Amino acid sequence: MRILRRFGALFLAVSLASFFCGCGKNQSDPAARRNTWTTVLAPEAPGQVVYGNSYSTIDASNTRDGYLQVSYTGSAQKAKVQITVPDGAVYTYTLLPGDQEILPLAGGAGHYSISVLENAYDNMYALVLSQELDVEQVDPFTPYLYPNQLSWFDDQSAVTSLGVEISSQSSSDMDYVTQVYRYVTQNISYDVDMAQDPPVGYIPSPDATLASGKGICYDYASLMTALLRSQRIPTKLVVGYSGQQYHAWISVYLEETGWMDKTIYFDGNSWVLVDPTLGATNKSSDVKRYVGDGSNYLVKYQY
Repeated sequence: MRILRRFGALFLAVSLASFFCGCGKNQSDPAARRNTWTTVLAPEAPGQVVYGNSYSTIDASNTRDGYLQVSYTGSAQKAKVQITVPDGAVYTYTLLPGDQEILPLAGGAGHYSISVLENAYDNMYALVLSQELDVEQVDPFTPYLYPNQLSWFDDQSAVTSLGVEISSQSSSDMDYVTQVYRYVTQNISYDVDMAQDPPVGYIPSPDATLASGKGICYDYASLMTALLRSQRIPTKLVVGYSGQQYHAWISVYLEETGWMDKTIYFDGNSWVLVDPTLGATNKSSDVKRYVGDGSNYLVKYQY
């Protein structure tokens, strides 16, 4: 059972980027496309390639699909996982006792260093497991189709059922992405109180966001990621900066367009930029002025 945890206090937002295009193979009737599978992609930990000790276990059996499962079984109240990807960036995740987390291999093929650290006292952590890992190949899309710690869903999730419902009313994958954007901005309100005092160690839950109908910016990003991935649309949850503001947005892949990297919004004549989190709380003109041409967005992490 996945345990709901909390992750660092972040003020984040969601965005997408695109241009108008015609229908192609990946833009076929979503209802017909869904008939090709019966379940969402479910990560596994079969135990074929395992590293560990009495404190932690790393199951690296499915690195080609772009993820690891990391478990913490020590006695500390919390622990952290640091994954250094091939380009040297360090991704940090939070674990609690009993957690079995799916964590993405965000850097593709190459050499990874994985460190599990448990809390010793205050903000001090001690290393309990270290593993070097050479990943020869990673599918370019599956890392962005599976659920992971930052955007969790499965066959029983409310977000999965909602994705099926929205998809059945969509004429194409592009239309589905647009309808997901509209649903999130029209049905999820910004939680101002929570944004002013976010829980320590906050991790978003798409189902919890749907149930409450509100959330901070990280929740918007996580919810949209789950809605799109659950319908087999590759989606990156991207974290970085918009100007000086820590921010998150979403990059979506469609076969006819490739990766679309900022925001999508069709004003009746052309595709223009908009930030869905800001779009939920501001006038369209204000949002466009804030986002500008997207050049202020600086990528730091991709999940």
